[in-house]
Amino acid sequence: MRSVPRYDGDDFYCDVAIPDPSRLDVVHEDELVLAFHHTRPFWTTHIVAVPKKHIASLTTLTSDDEPSARRLLEVVRSIAAHTEQTTGAAAVLTNLGTYQDSKHLHIHIHSGPQR
Repeated sequence: MRSVPRYDGDDFYCDVAIPDPSRLDVVHEDELVLAFHHTRPFWTTHIVAVPKKHIASLTTLTSDDEPSARRLLEVVRSIAAHTEQTTGAAAVLTNLGTYQDSKHLHIHIHSGPQR
């Protein structure tokens, strides 16, 4: 994992990850979505996928967000399928409200025991 400075803001993805993905262990990047190994993994395999467009959370999606949301789900599906194939299992989750540390839609793909 590359060195990522401590971050105390409320949108790590807009402020750090998307502007400079070279700091991250990137799994996927295209014009709409960035996916990378979590900088502080909670599970043995822990990947985060985010739309590059700022979308606050799953519950704030609008019809204007459809291209980003559609692509995000395609990328999550692909990474989850690969994780399941290589580890035998995968889980996909997103957080909302006070459970959401970074106020930017992000989806966790994970497998294995918690660290």
